[in-house]
Amino acid sequence: MLRVTSFYAVSPDQTRTLDTTGLRANFHLGDLFRSGALTLAYTHYDRMIVGGAVPGDAPLVLDAVAEAGTPSLLDRREMGVLNIGAAAMVSAGGKTHAMGRGDVLYLGMGAGPITFEGPGRFYILSAPAHRSLPDRLLTLGDARQVRMGAAETANARTIYQFIHPDVMETCQLVMGYTMFQGGSVWNTMPAHVHDRRMEAYLYFDLDPEQRVFHFMGAPQETRHIVMANEEAVISPPWSIHCGVGTGSYSFCWAMAGDNVDYKDMDMIAIGDLR
Repeated sequence: MLRVTSFYAVSPDQTRTLDTTGLRANFHLGDLFRSGALTLAYTHYDRMIVGGAVPGDAPLVLDAVAEAGTPSLLDRREMGVLNIGAAAMVSAGGKTHAMGRGDVLYLGMGAGPITFEGPGRFYILSAPAHRSLPDRLLTLGDARQVRMGAAETANARTIYQFIHPDVMETCQLVMGYTMFQGGSVWNTMPAHVHDRRMEAYLYFDLDPEQRVFHFMGAPQETRHIVMANEEAVISPPWSIHCGVGTGSYSFCWAMAGDNVDYKDMDMIAIGDLR
């Protein structure tokens, strides 16, 4: 079963007029992880596709997606897959990759149909590509680790960069996830924007009773969306993207756009936020 929903680009001027329902309709991605289903969001922000695959009792095959306009999804695209569930397998291009929890798989342009099997919960990200690059399975030990923040500001965290120029080459997809030290709950603060790249967040490892308040919008016109476990959110290039949890959590970040320079961002001072 394949379900695809399209999300069209929204301007800063339109966003400041939206109520809670309107914000969620345009930026919030819920119900991505349905048992026995492939669920995709085709965004018109740098043509990023965000989705989930939960094989359940039978393999799931991701191949043709009408919104992409090609016979097979990866004919003109690359893909990153994060397993947030139990150990499972992903097959593409004649190879089968055994993925443990927390592993990330990169699939290059032309890899063909993708098969998801086993008890995994697969988070899917895909962006347009201009050439084929080698598939690669990355474990936590392969990731570049960047420690940031401090306990005093409740944002002590480690950023694990997987699909990243310092780890491997891609066309435009950049992807990783962030984990926190005990007691820290703020992510990506101080906030920033990067007008040359969109971003998507997936919040996971969050207790079902807890929530993350995800902040977005123009720096002087901020808004928030309340996020539950295993829900994702779209961040337009003009928007800040940061959040705070009522309990511990992790989040996966991914970007696509003009470049793969992780440091290409415009910082926003905390005192300038409104």
